[in-house]
Amino acid sequence: MLRVRRMKAGRFPGWSVQEAGVVETTLRVYRRCLMLLPEKVEDFIAYLQSPEVGRYDDAARLLAEVVNDESSETQRTKHELWLELCDLVCKHPREIKSLRAEAVLRSGISRFSDQVGKLWCALASHFVRLGQLEKTRDVFEEALCGVGTLHDLALVYDAFVQFEESLLAAKMKELEDEENAGPDCAASEDAADRRERKRRRKEKKKQQSEEVDFLMTRLEFLTERRPLLVSSCKLRQNPHNVHEWLARVDLFKGDTAKEVETFSEAVATVDPQQAVGRVSVLWIAFARYYEDRGDLPNARLIFEKATKARVRTVDELASIWCEAVEMELRREEWKRALELVRRAISRPRDADPDSAQAKLFRSVKLWSLAADVEEMTGSPETVRLCYNKMFQLKVITPQLVINYAHFLEEHRFFEESFKVYERGIAAFCWPHLNDLWLMYLTKFVSRYGSSKLERARELFQQATASVPAQHAKRFFLLYAKLEEEFGLAKHALTIYQAATKAVPQEEKLDMYLIYIARTTELLGVARTRQIYEEAIENLPEKQARDMCLRYAAVEKGLGEVDRCRAIYEHCSQMCDPSRDPEFWKAWKDFEVSYGNEETFKDMLRVKRSVQAQYSQVHQNVSELADTDAPAAVLNPLAAAEKELKEEEEAKRKLEMREKALEEQLYLKKKKELDDAEIAQAEEEFKRVQDMRARARMLASLPPDAPFFLAVSGFQGVRPGYIFHRGAQGLGYYLDERQVGNDFVSAREKAFITDARPGARSRAEGGDRERHEEVDIDLEGDVPDEVFGNLAAEAKKMRRNKE
Repeated sequence: MLRVRRMKAGRFPGWSVQEAGVVETTLRVYRRCLMLLPEKVEDFIAYLQSPEVGRYDDAARLLAEVVNDESSETQRTKHELWLELCDLVCKHPREIKSLRAEAVLRSGISRFSDQVGKLWCALASHFVRLGQLEKTRDVFEEALCGVGTLHDLALVYDAFVQFEESLLAAKMKELEDEENAGPDCAASEDAADRRERKRRRKEKKKQQSEEVDFLMTRLEFLTERRPLLVSSCKLRQNPHNVHEWLARVDLFKGDTAKEVETFSEAVATVDPQQAVGRVSVLWIAFARYYEDRGDLPNARLIFEKATKARVRTVDELASIWCEAVEMELRREEWKRALELVRRAISRPRDADPDSAQAKLFRSVKLWSLAADVEEMTGSPETVRLCYNKMFQLKVITPQLVINYAHFLEEHRFFEESFKVYERGIAAFCWPHLNDLWLMYLTKFVSRYGSSKLERARELFQQATASVPAQHAKRFFLLYAKLEEEFGLAKHALTIYQAATKAVPQEEKLDMYLIYIARTTELLGVARTRQIYEEAIENLPEKQARDMCLRYAAVEKGLGEVDRCRAIYEHCSQMCDPSRDPEFWKAWKDFEVSYGNEETFKDMLRVKRSVQAQYSQVHQNVSELADTDAPAAVLNPLAAAEKELKEEEEAKRKLEMREKALEEQLYLKKKKELDDAEIAQAEEEFKRVQDMRARARMLASLPPDAPFFLAVSGFQGVRPGYIFHRGAQGLGYYLDERQVGNDFVSAREKAFITDARPGARSRAEGGDRERHEEVDIDLEGDVPDEVFGNLAAEAKKMRRNKE
């Protein structure tokens, strides 16, 4: 018992034996120890792997027993022990005989998903140490086709490339050593032996060169395969990724067989319910592949299969049908396209009620395409049937209603087009009715004008009765415009008044201003008083102040001083002197211009009372704040939280200001760049225009056009010439701006060459008057009838003077 206690306490004689180097005795002591202390098995395994012992086979066997025994007590996890076992069998393939290293490593690959790449590399390294190079390549190839993550793929691929590069480097080193080695010829060898030796060396060198080329080709092929290996790995992770399948097709670009094979595999593999992306994109790309190569029968076959395939949504199936129809339209197969789209919108009879095919006949996208095809190739009757069917199935949209009405209008079925608008209005609600009502009312008024005014009024009343506030302004303005052009001004003003109540609060001021402007034009300024008073009563305080100032200006213009003063007095109750100095300045200027000392004092008295009123309000607010202050002191946490919030708010406002400043600087810089580009473009355009004008002018002139034409006076405009006094005297000279510098220089040289001897003296005399402009009187006599009575009076004055 004492010996057992010493073992448990760690005072075990085996350790001294181990230190003495007696291996066999130590092994026996360890085995007996494990019977009493099984948890010391890891120490035993470590001892077996030590370089002094080198019992790797026993260590691997014992380690395998430990990882397979679920009840064994170890300091490390089973995962760590497994990895140690795999590393052990990989590093010592020749020493370990009791275990099949390949089976152990493959078991680890299937068991530990987070170490797959590392274990595959370990298995390949195992065969490298055994010298089985082809088996190593097989392992790498199997790993490249079997790993499920890009991380593991990168580990295996890099190891494979490194393996091939090491083989290539070794072979090249061997070839280089062979070339550097000199000919080893004995003195007793004859010429035949030397030739034979030389031939064998040459054959060996050729064989080594071929091996180097073969290894290099292997490495290049491996490098070229990398994108495909990455694509395969991604598809192993998720075989239902549509975008990755399309990317894989692009990798085979130029290889028709591989592209078709990849497309076929993709449409057969991807499950619509698990797909990442739209399966319809895959089918459409497959069909377009054949279409781009002019193989329409196969493209139609792919579309036919796609329309029967399972898809996730009705919209995907509709996209396939639409693409098939558009393909026929691109190929100008009008009849086939019409038949195809009619077949698509027909209700299927034998389809599964829950499938997309059974719900396809209610697709808005497909019906919209059907209507377009019918308008292109069908008859007006078939177009009507198509749109009426859309109304019946309730798949029509406001835009389709407008298209239907426009089609009928083009075929001069105006009343039927208006009925279509009415059907559309009955089928939809706001805000979708906005465009329908605008188109309906605009078309109706432009068609009938004043001939059906009552009916137009009924339509406008129907539209404005239910219009939301955000859309009301435009309808009321159109209604009022109708009354102004074809109806009564009184009705128009009534409509403007109703509009001021129907529009939202932010548009009321604009509406009142329009109302006032139209009333002023139709009935005069005096009739706007009631409108101003109503606006001041209904508008918010800030807008009411603006309206008061406008009202006061109107009354001042009418000379109603007392009414203007009353308006200022009414508005003063809304204007704090410290915040609205413009109002008080306007009232002061008014009193200075139209008032007296008494009215001016009244203005000052009102100002003081309003100022005192606002001061009292501010004082009350301050008192309330002071009253709340002790409560804040009693709650320091709340005060600190409030201060923190204020700091955050200040910081946020500062950031917003900085951001706004940066945005302004960016917009300013962008505007400068745009202006510079526009100026450059305009300058370039002007230059091109000048060049074109010169080209046209040169084309109109003969090649031998004279440089100078001497005349005594101005004889009218000559294309390509300018009249002035120059070096050759008074006359017409070729204009450089019209014909270009090159042409002028050439003709001037020709003129000087052909000039007469007397021309030089004339030119010398003309140098004194070079570049003098001639004042030409181009004004003719103006008939007296133009001036009327003034002309008669002028003649009479001239006669008296004479």
